Amino acid sequence: MKKTYPDAAAALEGLLFDGMTICAGGFGLCGIPERLIDAIRDSGVKDLTFVSNNAGIDNEGLGKLLRTRQIGKMISSYVGENKEFERQYLAGELEVEFCPQGTLAERCRAGGAGIPGFYTKTGVGTIVADGKETKEFDGEEYVLERGIRADLSIIKGWKADEAGNLSSERPRATSTSRWRRPARSASPRSRRSSRSEASTRTASTSPAST
Repeated sequence: MKKTYPDAAAALEGLLFDGMTICAGGFGLCGIPERLIDAIRDSGVKDLTFVSNNAGIDNEGLGKLLRTRQIGKMISSYVGENKEFERQYLAGELEVEFCPQGTLAERCRAGGAGIPGFYTKTGVGTIVADGKETKEFDGEEYVLERGIRADLSIIKGWKADEAGNLSSERPRATSTSRWRRPARSASPRSRRSSRSEASTRTASTSPAST
């Protein structure tokens, strides 16, 4: 299986389609896969569901895809610095599923491990639990959260080898590894060479600088 590609567009070739779900790595604007986001924008795919810590800011990160109206739904824990996001949400143009950060990370981990759902105390008694099943364990109430499965994960790494092994730098490792787990395919991008693994297929970009 080919593990290296000349650019982000080549790494994503054959993986993108309208209505797909994509997990995007990074925390805020730190460690985001900028070139893969640009390639998705340039591809013209639409009605996308993105699972990410945040929605970027205006014209940066996933904010680029909001500006081009390619995102139909966001599953995020924080979206407070994007005015276009706010406008689309308040206008009913964008579906939003808010999820506590720790729960979001565990939903991704669970999906990648084949676990369809799990119970957590986080969000019990708040709007986070509205419409969700609850259950009592040892006298405490818990809410059922579904694992997340995605069609593709896009992540940014510090370095990689031609066999597809990707490593991340310092805190980025925490905000990168969780996002690749739920995906049927992963497209990592590295500053040096290229490639990582995913559930069934791995794509990768070539040596690149940020």
